[in-house]
Amino acid sequence: MQRKIKLLWDFRGPDAKETAKHHTIHLKEFAAIEDLIYHEVDIQELNPMLCTAFITVDEADMKTYRDALKPHRGELS
Repeated sequence: MQRKIKLLWDFRGPDAKETAKHHTIHLKEFAAIEDLIYHEVDIQELNPMLCTAFITVDEADMKTYRDALKPHRGELS
């Protein structure tokens, strides 16, 4: 069974939620252009001034996403 990795980008400030939502559009576009598989793309609102956009991918594809998109951090999902 393949492990899943969640790659995350943090956005801060009064527009954090809208910026994170917009970032998810680009994550989906990248996956479509590169013909890559992902499990989930979404946001998490941690508080009104901090929101995270994320994409969950198979560990085998993680390096492709990581090298091209430069996430702020990653975690096992």
